[in-house]
Amino acid sequence: MSTTLFHRKPFIQWAVATRALPGQSVSGDLHCMQPFPTGALAAVVDGLGHGDEATAAARTAVAILEANADQSVITLVKRCHEALVKTRGAVMTVASLNVLDGTLSWIGVGNVEGLLLRADAKVTPRSEHTLLRGGVVGYQLPALHAGVVPVAPGDLLILASDGIRNGFEPGVALTDPPQQIADRIMNQHFKGTDDALVLVLRFLGARHE
Repeated sequence: MSTTLFHRKPFIQWAVATRALPGQSVSGDLHCMQPFPTGALAAVVDGLGHGDEATAAARTAVAILEANADQSVITLVKRCHEALVKTRGAVMTVASLNVLDGTLSWIGVGNVEGLLLRADAKVTPRSEHTLLRGGVVGYQLPALHAGVVPVAPGDLLILASDGIRNGFEPGVALTDPPQQIADRIMNQHFKGTDDALVLVLRFLGARHE
């Protein structure tokens, strides 16, 4: 698989912050950040519950996402559903960035927040949320409908598991480095009652040098 676009002309910056439930040595919240020839796949997977079984379910899903990153987000969720039938299951939000046409396709099953923030103040709406459908991947899959939205250089994608309190959007500074954004959200909005993970991705543009 060629990753020339990704390595020679980076089109994204990204970072992750994660914490396990206090008292646990492993987290059931994992992320996928996988480039493919025409874009990149970003996802946050939350294995149900916590501990080793939650981590095992999340790892199974992440492995499938990484191995099939160039497929549609609906196909990816269905593949994960088939693989997680004998596990605890998971909730997830999956987002596929296509740099050739400047679009983001995303889908959520469960309660992993997906937020897109626009860099251009003249664009409306300034922010968009992925549509989250109730269900559990590996147990009860809802009807799957992906959203497709345009993206432009400087736009910011944030995926956060439910270990993060709602309401972090106003505190996000669009120009800060992704790691700083992820760490600040984690430090200020970590519930402390569940595993938590924040994945932050900034689109640089297909022609970024």
